[in-house]
Amino acid sequence: MPGMASELITDLRGTLEWLRAEGDLMETDHPVDPDIELTAIQKNMDGSCPILFNNVVGKPNHRAVTNLFGDMNVINKMFGWTDDVDRTRKLSYALDHPLPPVEIGQDEAPCQEVVIEDPVNVNDYIIPIRHTEYEPELTVGSGNRVVAGKYFDGGTDLGYNRMNFRWGNVGTFQISPGSHMWQVVSKHYKDDEPVPITMCFGLPPSCTLMAGAGFDYVILPQGCDEIGIAGAIQGTPVRMVKARTVDAYAVADCEVVLEGYVNPRDRRYETAEAEEAGVQGRFHFHPEWAGYMGKSYKAPTFHCTAVTMRKPESKPIIFPLAVHTLDEHNIDTTIREAAMFNLCERMQPGIVQDVVIPYCMTDWGGAIIQVKKRNKIDEGWQRNFMSAILSTSQGARICIAVSEDADPYDMDDVMWNITTRVNPHSDILNPIPGGRGQTFMPAERMTAGDAEWTASNTRFEGGMGI
Repeated sequence: MPGMASELITDLRGTLEWLRAEGDLMETDHPVDPDIELTAIQKNMDGSCPILFNNVVGKPNHRAVTNLFGDMNVINKMFGWTDDVDRTRKLSYALDHPLPPVEIGQDEAPCQEVVIEDPVNVNDYIIPIRHTEYEPELTVGSGNRVVAGKYFDGGTDLGYNRMNFRWGNVGTFQISPGSHMWQVVSKHYKDDEPVPITMCFGLPPSCTLMAGAGFDYVILPQGCDEIGIAGAIQGTPVRMVKARTVDAYAVADCEVVLEGYVNPRDRRYETAEAEEAGVQGRFHFHPEWAGYMGKSYKAPTFHCTAVTMRKPESKPIIFPLAVHTLDEHNIDTTIREAAMFNLCERMQPGIVQDVVIPYCMTDWGGAIIQVKKRNKIDEGWQRNFMSAILSTSQGARICIAVSEDADPYDMDDVMWNITTRVNPHSDILNPIPGGRGQTFMPAERMTAGDAEWTASNTRFEGGMGI
């Protein structure tokens, strides 16, 4: 049912070929430095067409692409969605109708054309970046983990985890509290063996979209088939391949793969500055989705056993995603909007017309739902929907319900509705005070007082439904 996606979008190279043919790709051979410059260019062109950098400073065997998801009009066209409403409804359908991935042989997998076992310095094979001068070290935030089989209750999981390879082939592996990966390492924390995974770079766009689907676990519970959903989105099954050195799988058509283990008991500081001070949550690090500077924590570690990749002479492509850009926002909210729509449809179909997460709500921070009441009996469902969204989307701080005459994509219209239609005594809900929130949201960090800004020290004020 998802739209007629281009047959080229089953890998990143084909996607760039399609974008080039459509006139939607900006390409340059001018040198670009991954230390601040690359992200600065992307931020200056936020919301514009994808940019392919063919000449990355210090990376003669790599190319970089940014802004791949910066313009949702381009993405709608890529996947065959007629508009934003059509996209949300068809993605909701895909959530319930996955196309299971297919396994191919290792000799067929493009991502295993070259195999380097026991790499000395993992950063040689990827593109770490820095966003700002406040960050003391470059970070890898562009990899998508793949967890499959028994470690994900028979399903498949895709997601983002920032990494910093301070020790050559060992790097910190930040895991958001409550996330799928958090669930995996919590379950296997006391195992004799660490958790085998792969970190894939330069994936098919449908897989990148699914990697952004976080904290919607009523709709995407542990054991679901996220790679199967990615297949449904692109209209054909995603190809997977067995890793060479660990009991794990990789997306066969990606560009570069890091194979290895996550050790949740080997926890190390993300930066040398934090390690020297011996304090978590104080010193600047990789910026966060909420639009604030991130902080350095003590994180589990990823131990790389091998790097597999496409041939270096073909210049593998890395997608060094910058945070708090429309690129990152669209990746993190597109499936989330569909999951919230799906949740409301399961509760009572036909009332919610659309779900929108505007840029100012910062990914996981909230949502706007458009409701159309068909009769008097439908009154009240908007409260149920908002309460459910705030309860099941960890850390969501605000949910706004608007009528069918309002434009949920126009924040001026939304604010006009709030100003003229809201009764502060009866129309503002606070459904779950004391529930679980997000450590990475500054307002919740403040609740830690003088203690470290960690998940165990912060509190959630319960969110607000309007």
